[in-house]
Amino acid sequence: MTDVAHAPLRYDAAGSTQEREHRMAPTAGTQSQDPVIDVRGLTKTYATGFQALKGIDLSIRRGEIFALLGPNGAGKTTLISIICGIVNASSGSVTADGHDIVHDYRAARAKIGLVPQELSTDAFESVWATVKFSRGLFGKPRDDAYLEKVLRDLSLWDKKDSKIMALSGGMKRRVLIAKALSHEPTILFLDEPTAGVDVELRHDMWEMVRRLRENGTTIILTTHYIEEAEDMADRIGVINKGELVLVEDKATLMRKLGKKQLTLTLQAPLERIPDDLAEYPLELTEDGHSLVYTFDVQAQETGITALLRRLTQHGIDFKDLHSSESSLEDIFVSLVRQNREARA
Repeated sequence: MTDVAHAPLRYDAAGSTQEREHRMAPTAGTQSQDPVIDVRGLTKTYATGFQALKGIDLSIRRGEIFALLGPNGAGKTTLISIICGIVNASSGSVTADGHDIVHDYRAARAKIGLVPQELSTDAFESVWATVKFSRGLFGKPRDDAYLEKVLRDLSLWDKKDSKIMALSGGMKRRVLIAKALSHEPTILFLDEPTAGVDVELRHDMWEMVRRLRENGTTIILTTHYIEEAEDMADRIGVINKGELVLVEDKATLMRKLGKKQLTLTLQAPLERIPDDLAEYPLELTEDGHSLVYTFDVQAQETGITALLRRLTQHGIDFKDLHSSESSLEDIFVSLVRQNREARA
């Protein structure tokens, strides 16, 4: 990946430590309905005939954290690479902060920073030299204090004079982030940024992402750690086999597609569910020791009260119960499965 893929982003290291729940929640008032990235009818077909993207339409709002989820080979990296000017589209259009990525490519790329998947760096350069070079690619004025702040926040300052080839994999990942931040872009792409990195770096990165977002930077991330998307994102996009399956506000998605389950631990195991309880979505688990009832969280009536009454009438007693809701991972797996079945 070349440095041309990286571009300016405003970064502010200030920020106070808060409770995890508050930090994970989207910050109200930071988003605008104005799309900072607008993708229309985007397709990509390679010379082999493989169609990586199939008519993608996507608008990303200014100041949001947008998580793009999908299995391996779904088209996530291809989509990001086209927006960042690394791969040419077969058809369609993309604008970045109002600039067409083809006809006004210099201005468009100047708005974008990219942290790629691959650990591709200038092995024989020092950390300081490669970060300064990345900043200079777009004609940004020298600002050693700013670059020092970035390196300190990434725990790289004591490595500033080290050659990149001598760094660990986690440290090289930090250098990629510093390069992407060096030009102060307004749009930041994070393509699987925490894949294979240590817990400390993952924590540092998400702290930085929150601060960037608070200062108006738009963040687009792909990740295999779906719990990160669940914690961080304002909106979720799911892509599978080159098609955008859905784009939805995270809270709305969880509410619409999530399900809730009530698990009853029985006093005595059941061999089977009585026939006249067939109207209820019940399932026996743990060799008949537990009864699971699945219900719609949006329904006016959950049916739990009536179910418990019917169980009592059948002499089915329970000693414990607990409820659980779908995670984003459950929803993602379900959506991909449904998309695969629809195509079969």
